[in-house]
Amino acid sequence: MMRWLKGVILAIILIAVLLIGILFAVNNQQSLPLNLIWVELPSASLSVWLLGALACGVLLGMLAMLGVYLRLRTLLTRVQRHNQQQRKELDRLRVQELKEIP
Repeated sequence: MMRWLKGVILAIILIAVLLIGILFAVNNQQSLPLNLIWVELPSASLSVWLLGALACGVLLGMLAMLGVYLRLRTLLTRVQRHNQQQRKELDRLRVQELKEIP
């Protein structure tokens, strides 16, 4: 039941975002060139430039977080390995304790 509800809510959010995106593109059709100081890009609609800037920002943000993600992933792997060694040691001590009881 919960999985179904989550799927319905996700579908509603996806449809809402899609509709807002369509409205955004329709209402921002003014064509203009983009001047980046050293190069002038050809004319395109304002919505294309804004969505392109959003996509570039998302990609740069993901790239910037890649180092943090890899460091945390490595730390997690190291801690999981240590945890597994501790569990093996604990199991070995429990078995040893049971053998020592007369």
